[in-house]
Amino acid sequence: MTIKTNGAGDAQIVALPAPKKSIGDSALGTAYSQFDRAAQILELDTGLADSLRSCQRELTVNFPVKMRDGSIRRFTGYRLHHNSARGPTKGGIRYSPHVTLDEVRALSMWMTWKCAVVNIPYGGAKGGVICDPKQLNIHELEGITRRYTTEISILLSPDGDIPAPDMGTNAQTMAWIMDTYSMHKGHAVPAIVTGKPINIGGSAGRLEATGRGVMFTVREAFRAMGWTFEGARVAVQGFGNVGSITAITAHEMGCKVVAVSDVEGGLYNSRGINMPRLTQWNKEHNTIKGFDGADAISNSELLAVKCDVLAPAAMENQITSQTAASVRARMVAEGANGPTTPEGDAILSDKGVVVIPDILCNAGGVVVSYFEWVQSLQQLFWEEDDINSRLEKIMIRSYHDVKAKAESLKLDMRTAAQVLGIGRVADATMTRGLYP
Repeated sequence: MTIKTNGAGDAQIVALPAPKKSIGDSALGTAYSQFDRAAQILELDTGLADSLRSCQRELTVNFPVKMRDGSIRRFTGYRLHHNSARGPTKGGIRYSPHVTLDEVRALSMWMTWKCAVVNIPYGGAKGGVICDPKQLNIHELEGITRRYTTEISILLSPDGDIPAPDMGTNAQTMAWIMDTYSMHKGHAVPAIVTGKPINIGGSAGRLEATGRGVMFTVREAFRAMGWTFEGARVAVQGFGNVGSITAITAHEMGCKVVAVSDVEGGLYNSRGINMPRLTQWNKEHNTIKGFDGADAISNSELLAVKCDVLAPAAMENQITSQTAASVRARMVAEGANGPTTPEGDAILSDKGVVVIPDILCNAGGVVVSYFEWVQSLQQLFWEEDDINSRLEKIMIRSYHDVKAKAESLKLDMRTAAQVLGIGRVADATMTRGLYP
């Protein structure tokens, strides 16, 4: 179903048409293709598969915001719950001019399988607002966030749906969401979001969790394959929160970061980029462009860099039928959601490239979000060393769960992760039974 609201937040439930079976190379098309293959392997009942394939709830909101020049501008936002069979729904909120309903559908579906793969008691959700945060000042961003929170509050609760940061949002955004929700309730509700600032109940280690989780998983994969991890050459596409922390963590673990990129282009140095210097440069200039410790390359050239690990940590659909053939990495570690299309997957498989799939590789963020949620509910906080130790254990355990599934069923790692996650959600659904 879908829920539409008017400007006052009044809700009306409207029936949705059945989802399309194929929508090309879009994120949703990729998510459907992956699901259908796993469902066939699991031999799911047709009706159950159709239910798991669809979002449980979809909310679209349109709301006005007063801009810096005094004008009023209408914004469109979404909040989707894909599945809640295993617990409250969990998923980030994205601010981007490229947000679409189909993209949010795909991201919410991947969140469901991701939470199940790492075996934490959440279902999947996702949200987004169509806007360009780089073109908005802080007061406009606050206004958008508070009004959007109010509009979607009919779906939010600390035991029902808990948002988190995503592309274009950050800890400050989460603070505004928490405050808005709390003002409506009349008391502080820190467990309504994760990824919030530490001084209002956030968790140590949450900001770095996704990137750290990527490298914990990569290191364990190297160990399992008997490869030498020390000195491994790493290329990272994307230098936002996930990409930058992935690159920094790789450097701290003894790898050689040979290439990085952001939206303005990339950098390459075969001897390794000085990550402390680059991090400082990026902090001062808000871009990696112009850094003098490496040669300039394009984002497409970064994908073709000869390396041991390529970590796409930017947008969906980066490794496609057009770009996969140029990949020269031994391993692809997916820091982003949906960076590889099914056609790209097939090419990487033919080339013998090992792929650590997104719903396993980048699950560190939701794992530590779970830790933060538990801490907020209990008002009992853990030390960062404890957070990191717990995160590492879960990422290592989950890697071996997926690897065991791949070996027992003779599957690639992506399909094995999908089979594992979808199977757990299907089991929970059937154990709970169908209401009424």
